[in-house]
Amino acid sequence: MTGRKFSPGLDRFSGLYLWGLFIVLFSFMAPRTFPTMNTVHLLASTEAIAAIVALALLVPMVTGQFDLSIGAIANFSGILAVIVQTNGLLDPVGAILLGTAVGTVIGMLNGLIVVKLKIDSFIATLAMGSILEAFLVIVTNNREPLPIDNEFFTGLTQTSIFGFQMVFFYMIIIALIVWWLLERTPAGRYMRATGFDREAARLSGVQVDKWSFLSLTISGTICGFAGVLFVSLTGPSLGFGPSLLLPAFAAVFLGSTQLVPGRHNVWGTVLAIFVLATGVQGLQLVSGAQWVASMFNGVALIAAVGLAVVRRKKLSRPKKEKSKGKSEGSGSLLASTQTRGTQGSPSGHHAGQGSEKRVEV
Repeated sequence: MTGRKFSPGLDRFSGLYLWGLFIVLFSFMAPRTFPTMNTVHLLASTEAIAAIVALALLVPMVTGQFDLSIGAIANFSGILAVIVQTNGLLDPVGAILLGTAVGTVIGMLNGLIVVKLKIDSFIATLAMGSILEAFLVIVTNNREPLPIDNEFFTGLTQTSIFGFQMVFFYMIIIALIVWWLLERTPAGRYMRATGFDREAARLSGVQVDKWSFLSLTISGTICGFAGVLFVSLTGPSLGFGPSLLLPAFAAVFLGSTQLVPGRHNVWGTVLAIFVLATGVQGLQLVSGAQWVASMFNGVALIAAVGLAVVRRKKLSRPKKEKSKGKSEGSGSLLASTQTRGTQGSPSGHHAGQGSEKRVEV
């Protein structure tokens, strides 16, 4: 048996170590408020929506597409679900379905703009987000709708099971569905192939436009449902969408350095959401400052992208060195073959040429 060196797994589990550090540190600094079940339940419920939106962003990111409209889709879909109820147009079930369907349609529009018009997804979805903000003002007349007084609609997210609100369990279910799609189905493999090397995937027969379109459609659907969950949990708000964008990107990039480093993955993203939320919650309890969340998430996004870039460089370096070694070895083999052919043949010049041709072939 060969001895194996102990590895702390910092390349895979640094998020878990950081999470543990946050828990110990803030439990010591705020012993009366932080290490309680109330904090656990609060983080689980308040961050569930952010985690769902991050999972929505993860799907197109796997195919190499950006979706900057995720917050705007959630905001518009959620407010629309409230308006149709307050005006008596639909019951709660119809409003939920409408909000989710609106998200799906917007996701499809994003996909068509990217695939058919060949507009970069970064620009297309950024523009779509701006358009949705304008529609939100038009639909609401820039006035915040009244909260929904309906037990079924509020109970959709606020019903508690073992102290955890239902919205947390929706997050777990959606995470399992997205994980199954990306890791256990041919569709997931095609999506990853599209994102890894679009041209190589196309030459291999993968319908890259189809999977890019589908990924943006799925993203819109999840965001539409997330918007409905948000207004059910906290009530209508005209400005909650933009606050979801930065945490989602920070979680997806930081998650790509966790558990399965170098790949955008579901459980790394979920882990990153709660690590960041724990840090923000602890700092707010200790300092009482309201700007902590924006500062923390911004720094985390920069750090996460930096870590992803550094890891990508490390992974690409051995391949370059290996290919360099192969080329040098081939050159040495060619030289030695030429020498042997020249020395062992009565007409060394012609023999050397023949050997060179055979080696090159």
